[in-house]
Amino acid sequence: MDQSGRVYDELLVLHVQNGDRRALERLASRWQPRLLRSARRFTGDDELAREAVQECWLGITAGLKRLNDPAKFPGWAFTILRRRCAEKIKAHAKLRPRSDELTEDNAPAISPRGEDQAAIAQAFARLPEDQRIAATLYFVERLKLDEISAATGVPLGTVKSRIFTARKTLKTLLEGEI
Repeated sequence: MDQSGRVYDELLVLHVQNGDRRALERLASRWQPRLLRSARRFTGDDELAREAVQECWLGITAGLKRLNDPAKFPGWAFTILRRRCAEKIKAHAKLRPRSDELTEDNAPAISPRGEDQAAIAQAFARLPEDQRIAATLYFVERLKLDEISAATGVPLGTVKSRIFTARKTLKTLLEGEI
């Protein structure tokens, strides 16, 4: 996200904290697609992703007044999303064991267009969960390293390592595919 988008989000957060419901609607319309896209990648399942994002918004609206620094909103929102996705995955795993195979039904949504989309989706799906989350937040959502650290709850050095390893793995997986 560019600097003007970050500043606009900070302004919206401030307005929401002051009780402006229209600002909440604008914030939601800006962030809903990003959260849903990331939740699909985290969970690998459209329905689980939608449920996680819905619960994420409940957490965001309930806790937004307590967010002291509006500039921390991206990392804070993705922290809530990651936790909701983890809860959904655990609950879903208890109901039905998941297959490790990637199918069209559970392939994560990837923003590139054309034939490369399937190869990239499969490569992301083959990453270990911790690397997939870090790579998604960095390469797709364009979060800063410190925001990823805050969102995932791991040290900055670990985030850097996961992104480095994910990049290397993705390169290996995608060589000759794209």
